[in-house]
Amino acid sequence: MNSRRTLLRRTVPLGALAMSCALLTACAGAGGSGGGSGSHSINVLMVNNPQMADLQKLTADNFTKETGIKVNFTVLPENDVRDKITQDFSSQAGQYDVATISNYETPIYAKNGWLAPLTSYTKKDTAFDQADILPAMQESLTASGQIYAEPFYGESSFLMYRKDVFEKKGLTMPAHPTWQQVADLAAKADGAESGMKGICLRGLPGWGEVMAPLTTVVNTMGGTWFDKDWNAQVDSAAFTKATRFYVDLVRKHGEAGAPQSGFAECLNNMTQGKVAMWYDATSAAGSLESGDSPVAGKIGYAPAPVDRTKSSGWLYTWAWGVQKASKNQDDAWKFISWASSKKYEELVGEKLGWSRVPAGKRTSTYENAKYVAAASAFADATANALKAADPENPGVQPRPAPGIQFVGIPEFTDLGTQVSQQISSAIAGKTSVEDALKAGQELAEKVAAKYADQ
Repeated sequence: MNSRRTLLRRTVPLGALAMSCALLTACAGAGGSGGGSGSHSINVLMVNNPQMADLQKLTADNFTKETGIKVNFTVLPENDVRDKITQDFSSQAGQYDVATISNYETPIYAKNGWLAPLTSYTKKDTAFDQADILPAMQESLTASGQIYAEPFYGESSFLMYRKDVFEKKGLTMPAHPTWQQVADLAAKADGAESGMKGICLRGLPGWGEVMAPLTTVVNTMGGTWFDKDWNAQVDSAAFTKATRFYVDLVRKHGEAGAPQSGFAECLNNMTQGKVAMWYDATSAAGSLESGDSPVAGKIGYAPAPVDRTKSSGWLYTWAWGVQKASKNQDDAWKFISWASSKKYEELVGEKLGWSRVPAGKRTSTYENAKYVAAASAFADATANALKAADPENPGVQPRPAPGIQFVGIPEFTDLGTQVSQQISSAIAGKTSVEDALKAGQELAEKVAAKYADQ
C-alpha cells in the first residue's frame, strides 16, 4: 500500500514544478476559497502521490471542460489524509463529497453507514464497464452485496532491483527470492556505487507505512497479529523473528534516514541511485519507468520475497468513496466514473506517458497494446502479484479477520500506528525489537479482549 509524501517531488528534479503547482492548487481546494459553493462543484480529499498529481493536472482541461463540474482538491500525506477523512466521514460533516479510501476502510465505513452505495450508478453507467474491474478489487470494495468504492489504481508489492548494478557486481536475482537471499544480496550490493546502500525498506511510523511491508514479512515467516481465536501474537517467536530480521536488514544495509523513510522517500532513493533494491508497492514502477526517470530501463522486478509461504505480496487499492452526507452524489459519481475509466487511462497514456497509467484495477489495461508495450518491464510482474495476493489466507495459519498488510478491524489504525512507532524507534536504535514488541503485545491484547467472545 503505498503512501506518497510531498518529499517525493521535492527531490526529483523533473516534474518538481508540476507537483508544486498541484499542491498549491490543493491548498486552495476544499476548506479554502473553492469550498464547493457552486451547484456543480465537488470537494475531493485525496492522498498525495504521483498518480493523484497527474489527476489534478488533467481534471480542469478534461473532466470539468466536458461536464462543467468544478473539482476542488485537497491533497495531504497519507497519515494526515486518513485522519481528516475519518474525522469528516465519521461525523458525516459533508465537507468532502469524495475521498480516497482503501480496501481497508471501505468495509468498515460501509458498515458504519458513512458511504453512499454506488451499485445503482454502476448499473446505469454502462460506459464505466464495471465488469472490467478486476474481481479481487471489486470484491475488496464491496460490502453486503453493495459496491461502496471504485478503484483509482490497485497494487500488490514486489521487489525492485538495479539490473545494471547487479550485473557489474556479478549478482543474480532468483526468480522467486527468499528474504534470506535478499538480505545476502543487500550485503553484497551495499556500496556497489558511491553512496549506494543495499536496500530501501520503509521505517516511517504509520500503519500504512512501516507496518505494511513488515507485516508481509511477518506473514511469510509464520507470524500473525492475532490467531483465529483472537489471541494477540505480537510478541510471539515468529513475529519477533520477522521483526528482528527486518530491523537488522534495514539497519545494516538500508537507506540513510530509515526511521523517517516511507514510500516517497524510498522512491526518491531508488530514482536517485541511492539504493540497489527496494521492496514496496507495484505502483512505484510507473514512476521508476517514466520518461523523466534516470533509472528507467535499469530496474528488474521480482516477486515479493518469501520464507514459509509461496507468495507474500499485499493487496491494496486507493479507491474513490462518496460520503453518504454528500449533497452532490450524482456529480461525485460522474467524477469517479471519469477518473477510474478506460478513457482516463487513455488520456494519461497519450498526455503523460503509458507507464504513468493508474493501473492494477481493470482487465482491459493489461490487454491494451500501448500500455503493455510501455510497461513491459513490470506489467506481467504486477499482474502476477495481484493474482497471487490472498487477503483471506496471507500466512501459515487461519486468521480471525481478512487483510494481508493490515488486520481488517477498525481498531487496527490505532493499534498499527502505535506499534509502528515502536518499530520505527527500534530501527532508529532507540529501543530493542523485544521491548518494542512487548509494548505492542500489550496494546494488541487490549484489542483482542474486545473480540474474545465473538
